Amino acid sequence: MPNPALQPDRERLMAHIREFARRVKLSGTPEELQSFYYLQAQMDSYGYRTQLLSHDAFISLPGAGKVEIEGESLRCITHSMSVSSEVEGVSGDLAYVGEGTKADFADKDLAGKIILVDGIATEEVAALASAAGALGELHVSPNEHLYEMCVSPVWGSPSQYTRAQLPKTVICTIARDDGRCLRERLARGEKVQATLMTKVDTGWRKTPLLVAELQPAGEDKPFVLFSGHHDTWHFGVMDNGGANATMLEAARLLALHASDWQRGLRVCFWSGHSHGRYSGSAWYADEYFDELDRRCAVHVNVDSTGGEGATVLTNSGVIDELKPLAAEVIERLSGQRHAGRRHGRAADQSFWGVGIPSMFGSLSHQPPGPVKMLTALGWWWHTPHDTAEHIDPDNLSRDTRIVLEILWRLLTSPILPLDYTVYADALGKQIAQLQAELAGRIDISVLANAIDELRINAKAISKVGDVSAERAARINASLMRAGRHLVPLNYTSGERFHHDSALPHPAWPALEGLRALAALPMASPETAFYAVHARQVKNRAAHALREANAALRTALED
Repeated sequence: MPNPALQPDRERLMAHIREFARRVKLSGTPEELQSFYYLQAQMDSYGYRTQLLSHDAFISLPGAGKVEIEGESLRCITHSMSVSSEVEGVSGDLAYVGEGTKADFADKDLAGKIILVDGIATEEVAALASAAGALGELHVSPNEHLYEMCVSPVWGSPSQYTRAQLPKTVICTIARDDGRCLRERLARGEKVQATLMTKVDTGWRKTPLLVAELQPAGEDKPFVLFSGHHDTWHFGVMDNGGANATMLEAARLLALHASDWQRGLRVCFWSGHSHGRYSGSAWYADEYFDELDRRCAVHVNVDSTGGEGATVLTNSGVIDELKPLAAEVIERLSGQRHAGRRHGRAADQSFWGVGIPSMFGSLSHQPPGPVKMLTALGWWWHTPHDTAEHIDPDNLSRDTRIVLEILWRLLTSPILPLDYTVYADALGKQIAQLQAELAGRIDISVLANAIDELRINAKAISKVGDVSAERAARINASLMRAGRHLVPLNYTSGERFHHDSALPHPAWPALEGLRALAALPMASPETAFYAVHARQVKNRAAHALREANAALRTALED
């Protein structure tokens, strides 16, 4: 039930904002560590047990960048994980590739060239340009601002196996008007040569990670993970100072009512989000995998709360089984109907391989505008203009209230609010479509039958009324065990112990082998090869569903 006492203190929120506005918090720098000390002192004062960890992370801090077009210098920046050029830079002919999609790169000879691409720098374009043998990338901002980005396709710090996927190109961004002039020259058939010079400080360094926890139910009992990053681009007062203020105020208020909790709360502040491609949360997922596997019930992540003009609360990322909870709370507190969207590959969502259901990341967004942006978090996002003037105290209080209510429900509900009927419906649609497209080339009825059973089991659990504490604990343990099999099926390629890349992934990526077979023309000579992998993918999905159903059946036993 809602707790009317959980009302954020606006003055406390804005005091945190003023503190976060004092420092630029680049990953692994002394200024960032000083700000982490502030977080730790606050969490200590609320009664949490805190631990400030330090770990090795592969961090990339962009320095100076220079773009010259036939002797003329253009205003520019370089990017985290770009190749650092030699002093003389790299020179090559410009080649325009539109927005840098796979189709834009197809059938073009880009070896030794510098690509000109519309839009904010991304890891997708970096991967395509590296594979094409390009020397560099020149991104054209959608407006006059230059947006800081990390362009590594590797999730977290690279291993000896993934380090080869790091970008091999020198990467810069220029403003819209300069880019338009270059496009026009290329469209007229002119040959345009560019020189890119970059200085990027990339390598291993120690980064901080603050863990704060309160475990009134017992030290070895389940807990909710509540997280957000603390490192920033420039002062980063919205991204991610707003969310850090939300986290502190939520932690303070929730601790006042800890006697009502059914499970613990673990609050983590990450470094390496902006400059290490989620290196902090990825390290934590790996280092504490066993404990997270045994005890973590749900992950709530927050990012960029309280932005001015952020009036849209309808499309934050929420995993299927938590959508009913998000929709109910957001509509009740804001009057907006939460349509939700599928999580993108972002927002420190490093825990899907563990099998932990997750929700949010960015919560409130700007209304659609005329300029195509990478996010809906405001024009100041990832620029030096992300300062306190772009925090709206009313929006910050509203967003914090929503997060508080979500956490309250997750902490105090006798039975975890995980509705796997929604999951079953979503997966059922995927399998029904695949059955039609496969047209009998492989029998996947075992998956359809298992999904029907999952729906029945999940519906039965949703109808369980008041039960003893012992019975509720058994049901919650079963829901968590089921999630360990179902979440990776929904959000990973199927590998629980390695992080998938940071590149975009299709929905239900674990089903890609079935999709590949379904996409072949009928009677294709390749069918037998594709069927081998498709059977393996089917078996993995069938195993996950079987184990999840077994866990839920245990929950229904008297």
